[in-house]
Amino acid sequence: MEVKADVLIIGGGLGGTLAAFSAARKGKSVILTEETDWIGGQLTSQGVPPDEHKWIEKFGCTESYRTFRNRVRDYYRKQYPLTEDARNDPHLNPGNAWVSRLSHEPRIAKNILEDMLQPYRSNGQIKILYNCKPISVAVEDDYINSVTVDSHDHGFIELRGTYVLDATECGDLFPMANVEYRIGAESKSMTNEPHALDDYEPEDMQSFTQVFALEYDPKGDHVIEKPAMYDHWQTYQASFLEHKQLSWEIPDADTGKSKTLKMFTDDDQLGLWEYRRIIDPALFKQGFFNSDISLINWPQNDYWEGAIIDVSPEEREKHVYEAKQLSLCLLYWLQTEAPRDDGGYGYPGLKLRPDIMGTVDGFAKHPYIRESRRLVAVETVVEQDINGDFSPYKGVRIRPNSIGIGAYRIDLHPTTKTHRLFYAPSYPFEIPLGALIPIRIKNLIPACKNVGATHLTNGCMRVHPVEWNIGESAGALAAFAIEKNLGLKQIYEDERSTKEFQNQLEELGIQLHWPKVGIL
Repeated sequence: MEVKADVLIIGGGLGGTLAAFSAARKGKSVILTEETDWIGGQLTSQGVPPDEHKWIEKFGCTESYRTFRNRVRDYYRKQYPLTEDARNDPHLNPGNAWVSRLSHEPRIAKNILEDMLQPYRSNGQIKILYNCKPISVAVEDDYINSVTVDSHDHGFIELRGTYVLDATECGDLFPMANVEYRIGAESKSMTNEPHALDDYEPEDMQSFTQVFALEYDPKGDHVIEKPAMYDHWQTYQASFLEHKQLSWEIPDADTGKSKTLKMFTDDDQLGLWEYRRIIDPALFKQGFFNSDISLINWPQNDYWEGAIIDVSPEEREKHVYEAKQLSLCLLYWLQTEAPRDDGGYGYPGLKLRPDIMGTVDGFAKHPYIRESRRLVAVETVVEQDINGDFSPYKGVRIRPNSIGIGAYRIDLHPTTKTHRLFYAPSYPFEIPLGALIPIRIKNLIPACKNVGATHLTNGCMRVHPVEWNIGESAGALAAFAIEKNLGLKQIYEDERSTKEFQNQLEELGIQLHWPKVGIL
């Protein structure tokens, strides 16, 4: 079976979904594949509400991302019985989470993203193939001729596109197509970054997380069966931490020293329960929700015991299993042994919510992946472009060839080999066109966190609005290259072509430059 389109997008996460959206808006036909049955990636199938910068309510994202945020709030206003105060709040946050300004149910995001693509599915421009994984890539003369996927419903399918976009969570097409890429932590000699390692450590990647959804019924008893690895994780203490993994202590982002949090927020301290809470019953009419609902993506279930990229299938499966065991053990500990403020132990009323995640067990459909393979591109975004303490630009680095913007502190969770954390004050950044262009392959475009970045700068380029922007611009770039019959490097090297492409991006509502702003 063979299927063709102008633009072939492998991976239906945020970047892939928005790449399909922008390519279709520019009149091109699109095939979009997704390995689960939900599009939306970290926002939906991975169960992580948006991580955003402090200016997001006013500026600093694409027009379509702002529309998405408004539609999430409107969805709750129209479909849910909110209190009058909540309904009239222009900055409605359904979960009142303290880490996200728009903490909401994954399925709501999925519905809105599907609605965005639906007109182009109806007219035949976008075809989505769910439950598909790429297994091979055919390349000739530095040109990708086809990608073969294994489809749960249709077996092997050969897909062809004039341009191929890799929007997979781990940059899966790169090794298949023999594309130049990097993984792990670069050395100082490779990037000249102040905080790069002395030696290249390809196995040193950010931890990943198996996210799950819980509600809390104080009078209930929903204790799960003791997980297989509980004896291991219950006593586990990493050599680089001052506390046990299953405890109320977490590593301070700046120092790595232990700091204590509580289960629930009170007048003195923020609580972990509200960290990524997606439903706060106080915002809804009395009795509509019987309890809070929260997504559990905490420091306690970050998994750093091994990498899942460029390892054997057996090694990958082992770490995915152990990461899920860690999350199950965290839940069991919370239900049975976690110290309470009243002197007791455990919260047996914590209950898994499979319906929230669209799964049978209450876990996200896909692990939350923070770090991918990264393209060796004609331009690479490095730490000194962004880190506020080391940037020579004394503010935002202005990119004449910008294809979008982003802002987040450089944020590394404990890594899989050196186990370091890193959290740095950062300037907002502009994404250079060259970060989307391979040094050799002619028709491949990265469309998510797999762009030309480093281990360090991936720590701020991986968040939701940035991946959204990268995907949207990547889809538009493929459409522009087809429309103008130009190669990617031709667009990059010709100032007039770059400017014409940027004009099209601005017509799509993509902000290219930052106003004068301070440091994060």
